[in-house]
Parts: sequence; C-alpha cells; structure tokens
Amino acid sequence: MAYTTEKIRNICLLGHGGDGKTSLVESLLYMTGNTDRLGKIADGTTVCDYDPEEIKRKISIQTTLVTLETQGYKLNILDTPGYFDFAGEVAQALRVAGCGLIVVSAKDGVNVGTEKAWRMVRGKKLPSFFYVSKIDEENANFDNVYENLRGQFGNSVAPFVFPFFEEGNRPAGVINIVTRKAYKAENGKIVEVQLPKEKMDKVDRLRDSLVESVATNSEEMMEKYFAGEEFTEEELIHGLHQGVLEGAITPVCCGSAFTGVGSLQLIKTLIDYAPIPYEGLAEHGVDENGEETEVKFDENGKPLAIVFKTIADQYGRFSFFKVVSGKITADMQLKNQRTGTMEKMSHIYTVNGKKNTEVKEVCCGDFAAVSKLVDTKTGDTLADPSVGVTLDGIDFAEPCYSQAISPKVKGTEDKLAAGLNKLRDEDPAFTVQNNTETHQMVISGAGDIHLDVICSKLKSKFGVEVDLQDPKVPYREKIRKSVSVEGKHKKQSGGHGQYGHVKMTFEPYAEGDYLFEERTFGGSVPKNFHPAVDKGIKEAMEHGVLAGYPLVGLHAILTDGSYHDVDSNELSFKMAARLAYKAGIPQANPCILEPMGMMKVYVPDSCMGDVIGDLNKRRGRILGMNPTEGGEQEVVAEVPMAEVGSYAITLRSITQGRGWFTYKFERYEEAPPAVQQKVIEESKFVDTEE
Repeated sequence: MAYTTEKIRNICLLGHGGDGKTSLVESLLYMTGNTDRLGKIADGTTVCDYDPEEIKRKISIQTTLVTLETQGYKLNILDTPGYFDFAGEVAQALRVAGCGLIVVSAKDGVNVGTEKAWRMVRGKKLPSFFYVSKIDEENANFDNVYENLRGQFGNSVAPFVFPFFEEGNRPAGVINIVTRKAYKAENGKIVEVQLPKEKMDKVDRLRDSLVESVATNSEEMMEKYFAGEEFTEEELIHGLHQGVLEGAITPVCCGSAFTGVGSLQLIKTLIDYAPIPYEGLAEHGVDENGEETEVKFDENGKPLAIVFKTIADQYGRFSFFKVVSGKITADMQLKNQRTGTMEKMSHIYTVNGKKNTEVKEVCCGDFAAVSKLVDTKTGDTLADPSVGVTLDGIDFAEPCYSQAISPKVKGTEDKLAAGLNKLRDEDPAFTVQNNTETHQMVISGAGDIHLDVICSKLKSKFGVEVDLQDPKVPYREKIRKSVSVEGKHKKQSGGHGQYGHVKMTFEPYAEGDYLFEERTFGGSVPKNFHPAVDKGIKEAMEHGVLAGYPLVGLHAILTDGSYHDVDSNELSFKMAARLAYKAGIPQANPCILEPMGMMKVYVPDSCMGDVIGDLNKRRGRILGMNPTEGGEQEVVAEVPMAEVGSYAITLRSITQGRGWFTYKFERYEEAPPAVQQKVIEESKFVDTEE
C-alpha cells in the first residue's frame, strides 16, 4: 500500500535494558494483525531481535526498523538497544525519528536508561511519550512510576491512558482518558467495556487537567474554556497534538505486552499525537558554498534523503534511508553528496525486522532500504544531481574503551582487516587504528560488551577468531644530562675496509624531539659524511637504552673525529654514530616519559566523591570542577594514559551508567621512579645490535 506523508509516523523506541521495548513491538505487531504470532525474546522468535548475536545474548544490540501498518497509517518504529554499549545505534535512530517513546517498567520504575533517554530526546528537541510496561506483573505499580516520572521530568508529564484493577488488585484493563473509554482482554482479544464507576471521578479530573493544558496553549481555546463551553473530542485531540509538538505535554500510556492490553491505545495515541513528518524539526545541512542552510520537508520537491543505518556482510550493503524531500522511486539515479558518485536505487524495500518487501516508490518523510549501493555509508546524503545540499550527518560519541586485536591464526590478518572494514560500515561507533609504533591493531568502542559483540561477529560472519589484550602504552625515553663520547667503527676484511670515527656531545633538548649540529674544524670529518652521522643517530633513537622506546629531546653535536682516505664511507660513519649513541646515552642519566592526557569526566553530584577518589588512585591531577547545563558536574583532570585503559568500565560502575568522559593526549612527562622501574621490567628490552 502506498502512503502519503500525513499518514506516516516515525517513532524511536528508547529505555533501559530489560524494560520491555522489544516485547512491546511484538505486542503492537500482533494486536494489529501485522504478525500472526506473539514472538518471545526467550525463544528467539521476535521480529526485532533476529540477529544471531541478539538471539544468543537475549538482548538488542542493533536498531531494528519495524513497519507497522494499521487503520490506513504507517508507523515506522525504530527499536533501539537499551544497553549503553550500543549508544551509537540510538544516535542513528534519533537522527531520523519524529519523536521518542520511552519505555519504563512498572516493576523497576525510572532507571538510568530512562534518564539518559529523556536527556537525549530533549536534547534533540523531539516530542516525547512514556509507556509504562509490565503492568500485569507482580510488584508492578503504575501510580508510583507515574509520580516518579512527573517528579523527575516535570509537570509536562500527563497520563493519557491508565490501568484499572479487579479484585485482588489484578490488572483488568486500561482507560483512555481523552475518549473516556475502557478496554480489557477477553479470550485473547481487546474489547471495550463499561467505564468502572469508581474510576469516573479520576477520569474526569485527569481529563480536566488535559483540557486546561489545551486552553493554556491557545487563545481561541482559552476563550471557549472560560465561556464554559465543552471541547469536542476533535478539538481536544488537536489541542493536545499541538501541546505534544511544542514539548508542553508528554503523554503517558501503559499496558502489558503479554496480554496486549494497552497496545491498541498506545497506537491510537501515537497516531493522534505524534508529529507528521512535515511538522517536525526542519533539516539542516550545508550548501555548495559550505554555508549552513535549512531544508524543509517538501512532498513536491526534488529527491533528497539521508542514510541513517547500514547492514553489511560479505555480499554487500543494505542501506536504510529517510526521504527528506520529494519521493524516491525504483531505478532512480541519485548523487552521493560526499563522494560525488551516482548511485542507482535499483531495489527499494520496506523493512519489518529481517523481512523485506519490495516497493516502487517511497514518499517524503518515509523510511525504506536499498541494496547494493557502491560508495554510500551511514550519514551520507543522497540527492537529485541538481540539489546542492549536504544534510547534517550523525553525531557519534567518541569511543572510550580500547583493546589491541589480533587473529588467533597467523596469516589471517588481511581477512581480519576486511571483516573490520565491513563491520565499520555497519557500526560507525567503533574505530580501528593501526599503531605503527606499537605494531598493534587497536579497536575502540563504547565498552567491553561492544567490543565482545564485534569479535563474535568477526567469527560468525567472516570466519576470523581473534584475541583481545590491553594496548601497549607508547612511552618515550629522554636524557637528563650532557655527555661527550666517541664512536669508532673499524673493519678490515681484505681489500677496502671500513673506517669511521666520531666524537659526539649529547645534550637534553627541550625545544623539540631532535636537533643535529656539527662543530668540527679542520676537516676532521668531511662534510659529505655529516648526513651519514645524522642518519645514524636518528636510526639509533628509534630505540632507547632503558626499555627500547623511542628517544626524544636529544641535541646531538658532532665535535670531532677522523677518517681514512680509502676506507671511510657513509656506512662507516653511520655505524660510528650509532656506537657513540650506545656508549653515551646510558651515561646521560636516561629516564622514561609517559603520555599524559586531559580528561573531562561528567557525573552527577552524588558520585563526585567516588569519581575524584578513583582519579587520585590513577595518579590523576584534578585541575577543576565545573557545573554543566545538564545538571551534572564536569571534573577536569590530567591523567596518565597508562591508567585510562579500563576507566570506561570503572566509571560506568561508579555512576551506574550515568557518567561519561572524554580523553585527549596532551604531552609527555617524566614518569615516577616506581612506574619507570615497572616499565623497564615489563619491556624485557635487550639491545641485540652489534
């Protein structure tokens, strides 16, 4: 079925891990007849969690697009992971969603994931909804959860649907406050029942508060309200819709995914109050001149779309996109604004979990997917060749947890690199770096679970088993005093021999990594051999004398030497310089330098003491504490890189997932004696050069 823009709703499903997001989607699909059975996470039969890793772990690890068609409307639901390691998936979903639906468990109440979801949705200035799940489970308490939501997130939080109970405090059904209708489950179906008499006063009171909210947001409605006129249901729905769009009202619904109670009322709430794509925030981007520009949804405009997610395997890419302007049809040629190449939209699909249905066109505001694009990646803009706008991409958080990765079987390094590149297309929230200094391939992500999933996918999708270990810290060495030494290389092997002789002074150099200077006189070392001496020192500096790390901050001065008319050559003087280096540096009081970085940690006030205590244990120097706009505290500290490796996991534990941090390398400084000794012992460095 073809849909127009006004019949589209784009919803991002958010919340704490385990609060029931995926189960809710199953209930919505089943109750509307989009599926013929109710999938279960435990059985691995849900529409959303179809990836082998998700089935194995029984958690969502990727954002899944679900297409729900009902009552002539199409709801594009993006089911996002609740675990913080997969925040990159949430970022992709929020980039294209029209609103956020935050799921909260009636048993567990407001969790860290609830707080973070609210912050993200409000940060994007998106309309928001709450859904209280699991109202039929033991120890569930809708009223407590609602009061906590209102207390924590403000007076905009208002119930639209609430439960009523039978004898023994068993949930019987739900009441729609706007329509004043009650519903319950009977024989697997949802039926309308008479509104319980004991709930009528509560319904009227709550409905009156919604009416007041509508009157407050409209002069016309205000006049009608004070005149004592009753709002029609259409007027009330329209007024509430506007309130939701403006962020003045945050509807709360509830239900049970198991029985289906509340699912249909949630759908009605989303259809009535969620924004139509053209009502949402305008898109932003840059034009051909690099200047910022605003792009409004235009059903009749030229085709323009943003790619918000990619699924990649050994067979190619599957790119998910949102149409921002015009409509996109099968076989259409669109330009990738990042690469400048043309991409053919050969086969376009609507997506429902892993089930794809080919369609001929996609209207403005709708989601779809296309296969086998050549150069297109997540965040790219696809547009008509005459459109000069590149839409804003997707902001991913900086990875904060790194591990060195290597294949278990030697000779499969190329296979590993190819697999990681494919997974990078799918998950731009992790990075891969080849460290030429430490000779390690380092992957960085949001946490240990994030990297563990990547390793599992490498094995299952690409047949590469890997090992992870802590990355090596790139220490440095330097000297602390001046020395004068000589180096002589002499070798006779019949015929021409080798002869090079230099006298060198080595000094600490504070203005850079290295400076070579010659102060010879009388031609003791001919000028044509000076570059060889310089080169010999540079090569030798690649390995210090304490632990084999590169030497920095060296001023090398060639003061004297001698040569042989026949036996001297560039190689001989290069070797002589290296011998001087080996003789002189151990006498120059060498030491180990460690990399230091600027760390900014963002935590709630209640965790400040624990966070500062932990940073002190990591040899961090606290430079300041500043309050932030989000009500958190920013702790600024200088911390050695060697102490940052597992910090992401520790911080998550200390703050229950509320804290986050950034880290940026600043400089090298001399390590404490105990650290130097440990680095030397662990290096097991032996100079094997002759």
